[in-house]
Amino acid sequence: MTKAVRDALEGVSEIELTVTGRKTGRQISRPVWFVQEEESIFLVPITGSDSQWYKNVRQTPMIEVSSNGTALSTSATPITEPDRVSHVVEMFRDKYGADQVEAHYPKHDVAVQVSLM
Repeated sequence: MTKAVRDALEGVSEIELTVTGRKTGRQISRPVWFVQEEESIFLVPITGSDSQWYKNVRQTPMIEVSSNGTALSTSATPITEPDRVSHVVEMFRDKYGADQVEAHYPKHDVAVQVSLM
């Protein structure tokens, strides 16, 4: 992970995620919460596998994440194994608070790993 990416993520609670629309082919951006572990960040779609951006990532895994003026084009890998999803959700609870995660994330059936390398 480059120092610029590391610095851009430092102390930030959300990043900008840009995916390619699976029907339109257009770039779609939205702010998302994230957690970081080693050389990856992890995302949890608000409505789990029903989230539109998650469905877009499954079709076109190349995404862009940006924060504080630094952008990184990289690949996203869907996580569907329940134990790994639970680990990511637990990291979200640690960072944002269990009450916030439960209020904003009603479905925890998938997560997404984004490589920062």
